[in-house]
Amino acid sequence: MNGSKMLKSRTYLLTGLALAAALTLSACTNGTAPNASSGSSSVPSASAAFAPADVTFAQMMIPHHEQAVEMSDSIVAKDGIDKRILDLATQIKAAQQPEITQLKAWLRDWGTDEASTQGMDGMSGMGDGSDGMMSDGDMTALTDATGADAGKLYLKQMIVHHEGAVRMAQLELDEGQNVDAKAMASNIVKSQTDEIGVMKDILATL
Repeated sequence: MNGSKMLKSRTYLLTGLALAAALTLSACTNGTAPNASSGSSSVPSASAAFAPADVTFAQMMIPHHEQAVEMSDSIVAKDGIDKRILDLATQIKAAQQPEITQLKAWLRDWGTDEASTQGMDGMSGMGDGSDGMMSDGDMTALTDATGADAGKLYLKQMIVHHEGAVRMAQLELDEGQNVDAKAMASNIVKSQTDEIGVMKDILATL
């Protein structure tokens, strides 16, 4: 009687061990090791990954956008400006101000700052005047201009400014890694290329 009970106990034990082994094997064949974490915090998500080019893009685009906002503020404060130009300037400011906020947030997330924003030579092809930034003299000329002349000058300057931004954004698309930064760069290329076309059309009628 006792021997029979012992035999049954051994049978149950062996069956349990076989089941456990089968479960372990199943886990391994599904690519999940026992006790492995399903989401390791040591592996960054795609949107969190970034390269030096992404940092430089943000550092360069912040002052670039800030100057566009300053130029737009200057033109909308003047009298005698064509309504189409006023509408465009308002549109540019509305688009670029939130992007400035986002760019600054990315730099904080990436553990860096805006210290390099005055150096426009961080990306290949930049630092040679191709960024489209206005000089102090250019900004003074826009500030001093009035009426129709101010409107024309704003358009001419902003076309150059936008062309520089498009080049910077294209470099980010070519060299960057961060998914969100590249998405912004793609939007800049499209929206500012469209605005360049609008500005040229307006200039042709003035």
